[in-house]
Parts: sequence; structure tokens; C-alpha cells
Amino acid sequence: MFRSMTAFGRHREIVGGRDIMAELRSVNSRYFDCSVKLPRALSYLEERVKPYLVSRGISRGKVDVTIGIVTVCPEKISVSLDTAYASGYIAALYKLRDEFGLPDDISTMTVAQNRDLFLVTKPEEDVERDWQDVLVVLEKATDRFLETGKAEGRRLYEDVSLKLETIRSHVAEIAGLSAADVEGYRKKLEERLRGLLGDIPVDENRLLTECAIFADRISIDEEIVRLRSHIDAFAATALADGPVGRKLDFLIQEMNREVNTIGSKCQNAATARLVVECKCELEKIREQIQNID
Repeated sequence: MFRSMTAFGRHREIVGGRDIMAELRSVNSRYFDCSVKLPRALSYLEERVKPYLVSRGISRGKVDVTIGIVTVCPEKISVSLDTAYASGYIAALYKLRDEFGLPDDISTMTVAQNRDLFLVTKPEEDVERDWQDVLVVLEKATDRFLETGKAEGRRLYEDVSLKLETIRSHVAEIAGLSAADVEGYRKKLEERLRGLLGDIPVDENRLLTECAIFADRISIDEEIVRLRSHIDAFAATALADGPVGRKLDFLIQEMNREVNTIGSKCQNAATARLVVECKCELEKIREQIQNID
């Protein structure tokens, strides 16, 4: 079944002491173009997001992924004083004061402005844990993203199916007109040739054969068969699971080719009108499937 490339999905949840939000939105594109926005501290996870989306069956579309993370429960961070460094630093400050007669404004706060006095110890970075936490939220956001794409896809499928049935009906009319056209054209050609030849003796079998060959040039039986085959293939492909957009686009091109050939061979206004109707419906379908994954 169709899945539209225009979709949106968002989920927010507290996981592992962090408030994580994941949002996906996409528009149609010929190829898969994925942009991922992550907090700078977790930018290394970007290389995991794209393969994950592909594994979920997203193969086309311009997809923008935004992931936000806010720490709810601060991680245990220990801060200690580098006493050896502090002792030397403070002694240097006193020496600076005494040798140059500077005002004595040495205090705890002024000394603490030197961040090198403190040793900060943070928990080791756990890439796999970070990814698993993000994945919990990203998975649910992707579920909603795919659901909205499928919902829009169902609407597109219903519309395209109606247009395809209209084309199928037009093709049946064209086939009926074609049979009459070929026979009528053969008779007219035979009468015209007899009129031109007058009393000149001719080989009746040769004359009939030549008329039949020439009339066969305007026959569209083969085009009708191929066109109906493409219509059936389109209908079957539209029901298949997975990405079908490229296949459907190819089938539309093939249908257009057959309809154009039929148009070049048509011998009456009724057939020409039906050919135009088919081309209009095919163009409408082509525009619709540009948004199908």
C-alpha cells in the first residue's frame, strides 16, 4: 500500500534521567535526504539515526530529524581541589603582591576564578547507553511518522485507483473503435485503389494483401494489449508492501508511451478524444505518485 513522503511524527519521554524529544518531518524528494539535528554533546549519534530510518523502510523523501535532550537527574560529578597546584598558585599571588606593592585583594572568590585549581570528574561517556535511550523515543516518533505517511498514502491510493479505472474504461472504448476503424479503413483503401486503377487488370489477391498490410499499420491491437498489461501491473504494484514509487513512475511512463502511439494511429475524432482523456488522467496520476515512497 502507498506511503506518502509527506509525513510527521513526534514523541517525548523521560528516559534514563533525561527528557528526550524526537521529531521527524518530511516532504517528497527523488532520493533519501536525511538531516539530523542533535545536541552538540551527542552529535556522534547522527551516524546511527540514518541507518535506523532506512531499516524502518524509509527510502525516499527529504527527512528532517530533530532530537532534543535535557538532563532531569544530574549525573554524579565530583569536584576536588588540586592542593599542590593551589598552594603554589596562592604563594605566587602573595609574591606578586609583595614585590610590586599591589593592593591586598586576595580572597577565596578571586582565587577560585582560576578553574585549574579544581579537578572535575565526570562519569565515563557511554555511547551505547546514550543511543539506547534516544532509540526508545526515536522509535515511537518513527512509528507515528510512518502512520501519518500511510494515512495520506491511503487517500492517494483511493484517488489514483479511481483514475486508473477511468483509463481502463477509456481503453475499452478505444479498443472497440479500433476494430471498426481498421475494417472501415481497409474497405475505403480498397475502393480508392479500384477507382484509381479503373479497368486495369489487377491481381485480386495481391490487392487484398496490400490493403490488409497497409490497414494493419493503423492497428493498435498490440498497443492495447501492452497498455492493459501496464495497467494491471500498476494496480498490482500499488498493493505491494514496501517502497513502490519508482516502479509506479516507470509504469506511468510506459503507459504514456503506448497512449501516444495509439494517438498517432487513431483515425477518428472519438478515439482522439479518448486518447486526450487518458493522457490527462495519466498526468494526474503521475503528479500524485511523485509523493509516494
